[in-house]
Amino acid sequence: MANTSLAATGTADAASAPVDATVPAPAPGGPRWAIVGIFLILLFGALYLTSSFLLPVVIALLFALVLSPIVRLMRRRLKMPEPVSAIILVVGALMTLTFGFYMLSNPITDLVNNAPRYVSAVEGQIKSVRDRLDRLQEIGPEAEAAAPQADADPARAADQPAEVVVQSPGLLDNAAHVVPQILASIMFSLVFLFFLLASGDLFYTKLVKAMPTLSDKKLALHIAHDIERELSHYLLTITVINIGLGTVVGTLFWWVGMPTPLIFGALAALLNFIPYLGALTGMALVGVVALTEFGDLWHALLPVALYFACSTLEGQFIQPTVVGRRLEMNAVAIFLSVAFWGWIWGVVGMFVAVPMMVGLKIFASYIGPLNPLADFLSAEKVSVEEG
Repeated sequence: MANTSLAATGTADAASAPVDATVPAPAPGGPRWAIVGIFLILLFGALYLTSSFLLPVVIALLFALVLSPIVRLMRRRLKMPEPVSAIILVVGALMTLTFGFYMLSNPITDLVNNAPRYVSAVEGQIKSVRDRLDRLQEIGPEAEAAAPQADADPARAADQPAEVVVQSPGLLDNAAHVVPQILASIMFSLVFLFFLLASGDLFYTKLVKAMPTLSDKKLALHIAHDIERELSHYLLTITVINIGLGTVVGTLFWWVGMPTPLIFGALAALLNFIPYLGALTGMALVGVVALTEFGDLWHALLPVALYFACSTLEGQFIQPTVVGRRLEMNAVAIFLSVAFWGWIWGVVGMFVAVPMMVGLKIFASYIGPLNPLADFLSAEKVSVEEG
C-alpha cells in the first residue's frame, strides 16, 4: 500500500510539473524525409556500381516489351509455341546486328583511319580563330618588355620544370578491352530476352497471384498491360521514324558529296533515340568531317544545315503527329532524364532514358499519390481517367 501511494504521488507530481516550453517539438515528417534521402543516395549509388549488369537487363526488358505482342500474335494466328517464337525473334535480332556490323565495318574503318585528318582540320580552324583574336588584343608595353627578358635569361629557363608527356593507351588497346565487354553484354541481353519471350504470360500470372485483393489484381494487371501496350507502340513507332530519318539524311549526304553517307545515315537514326543531345552530337560530327573534306567553312555548313532541317522536321512535326499527344512528354523532364541517366549509365543510359520515363509516367498516372509526378512528366495534364 505504501509503495502504491508513493507511486501515485510520484505520478501526480510528474503530471503537475511544468513543461519546458524551450524544448522544440519534433518536426513532423523530418526523419521520414531523411530516410527517403538516404535511400535515394544508396539507390543511385547502386545503379551506378551495377551498371554493367543492369544495362543488359534493362535493354532486354525494353526489347521484350516490343516483341511480346509479336509472340502473342504468332501464338494466336500460327499456333506457334512461345519458345519457338522466341528463338526465331532472338536469332533474327542477332542476324540483324551481325549484318549491320558487317555492312558498316568498312565505312567505320575509313572514318577511324581518317581521324587524324579530322583532328588536324579542327585544330587548324581553332588556331585560325585564335590568331584573329590575338590580333585584336592589345598587348601592354610591360608584357612586350618582359617577354624577351624571360627568353634571354638562361638561369630562369633552367629553373623551369621539364615537360612530362604521358602517353595514353592507343585506340587498338582501348578496343581490345571494350569490345569483349560489349559482346558479352549483347549476348547476355539476347539470352535474357529469349527467356522473357519464351515465358509467355508467366509474368502476368505471377503478378496477379502476388496481389492481395481482387481490386489490386485488376489494377496491377491493367497497369502492366497499359505499360506494355504504350511502350511497345512508342518504341516501334520511334524506330520506324528514326529509320526513315536515317534514310533521308544518308540520301541527302550522298547528294551533296559527303563521304560514307551510309555511316551518317545510320548514325542519324541511332542518335535520334537520344532527344536533343543526339541531334547536337550528330551535327557536330558532321561538321567536323565536312570541314575536313570540303576545306571551306561555308561549304561545310551545308551538310550541317541539312541535318538540322531533317531533325527539326522530324522532332517538331512528324513525331508528335505519329506518336500522339498521349505519350508526348515534358521537354524539361526529357532533358533532365537524358542528362541523369547519361550521368549514371553513360551513353547507353541516354538511349533508355525516355522509354523508362514513359513507363514511369504511365505507372504514376494510376497511383493517386504519384499523380503530380505524372502531371510533371506529361506535356499536358494527365488524369487517371485518361489511363
